[in-house]
Amino acid sequence: MLSMNELKRRLRGSVRMLAGAEPSPQWPPVSAPPAPVTANGPEAKSNILDAYITTAPSPQVALDLFKGEWSSQLPAPFEHLQAGPVGLFTDVRITWAIERLGGVAGQRVLELGPLEGGHSYILEQAGAAEIVAIEANSRAFLKCLIVRELLGLAHVQFLCGDFVEYLRTTPDRFDAIVASGVLYHMRNPAELIELVAQHSDRVFFWTHYYDKALINASPVLAPKFPASTPTEHAGFKHTLYRQEYQLSLDCSRFCGGGAVHSAWMAREELLDCVRYFGFDQIEIGFEAPTHPNGPCFAFVATRSAH
Repeated sequence: MLSMNELKRRLRGSVRMLAGAEPSPQWPPVSAPPAPVTANGPEAKSNILDAYITTAPSPQVALDLFKGEWSSQLPAPFEHLQAGPVGLFTDVRITWAIERLGGVAGQRVLELGPLEGGHSYILEQAGAAEIVAIEANSRAFLKCLIVRELLGLAHVQFLCGDFVEYLRTTPDRFDAIVASGVLYHMRNPAELIELVAQHSDRVFFWTHYYDKALINASPVLAPKFPASTPTEHAGFKHTLYRQEYQLSLDCSRFCGGGAVHSAWMAREELLDCVRYFGFDQIEIGFEAPTHPNGPCFAFVATRSAH
């Protein structure tokens, strides 16, 4: 028989359980998975049918896959199409480079950062037998494929990937290398110059460079360069000037490097670097110290046969 004290203890426990003070545990615990959330609230379901085109095929339909993102105006007979504003398919810097390189007809050319294929097109028009063009920006790479189809480029191979990693690993050599608008997007520009020198004796660069007086005089450019760092690459001592992309990263037409910052070099140190890695002839053109995006110039560098 239960004692009076034991009976009271059991009654108190039963009352607490019925009142919900000590609920029995559930096993396993039951919980609904959280709904996907984006910066603008719950994630909307995508409809695969939105990816289908309902009009007849046309060049403009293909271009509109990247509507508002194009930088280049297409050449004839497509110049009337809505793409970008910049004449990269008629770029006189590339025709100048081809002339200074002694032509590219029948040659194998490596192009670093083709963007939308404008310079690739000029190289093919100049008679290059093969153009290997490497683009790291996946959206730019897809635009290059659209351009290749529209213009019927037969001698250009567009590759999607990092050209620095490519140069580090490929054993291939090229008759010429074209590197327009890429050097100032590197975090280690001296390494790119060294790698280029390992794969060709003829190279064209167009690039921005650091000039303290010119950049500090610009209220737009000055805040983008917060620091400088003395450094060394493969025995070449120089200074790198950190350049931050800032709000440019929010633009759909962004065509910079793959990090939030890059490193610029001063003009003379840049040319010294080119000489350090073996190029003994340099011809400079298109010098523009007051360019709104920073001082810039083009140069062709070649190495004499030994």
